[in-house]
Amino acid sequence: MTVCTSSRRKILANTDLHLVFREYCQRSPQVLSTHVGRYIIMPDHIHVFVSCAGSHALSRWTKGLKGTLAKHLRAKGISGPFWQDGFFDHLLRSSESYGDKWNYVFRNPERAGLVQNAEGWEFAGEIECIVW
Repeated sequence: MTVCTSSRRKILANTDLHLVFREYCQRSPQVLSTHVGRYIIMPDHIHVFVSCAGSHALSRWTKGLKGTLAKHLRAKGISGPFWQDGFFDHLLRSSESYGDKWNYVFRNPERAGLVQNAEGWEFAGEIECIVW
């Protein structure tokens, strides 16, 4: 799943927001029965691998994520709007598909010229292992 900032504003890739994102994701199984696997936070969008029960649950989770991060950004003195409407999702049907998609997403910071090697991008990680 991918969410993008409004007008592709570069407001996301920072340590404080990364911590808020991780806290939200770590609470997700208990609060919304949603499990977060791997993710990468780029300056103007977030890619996140999510396991949940249907599109309604994904919509609720995404709305909560956007609201949580918007609250954090406002507290930092950044004004909205923060998000493009909606989100982009892609259904993965196998562990092979998950691996292939992750390898592509993981290299985003390299392709964007933010780091020479994706392993050096500090705004990526995994909340829990999503098993097929």
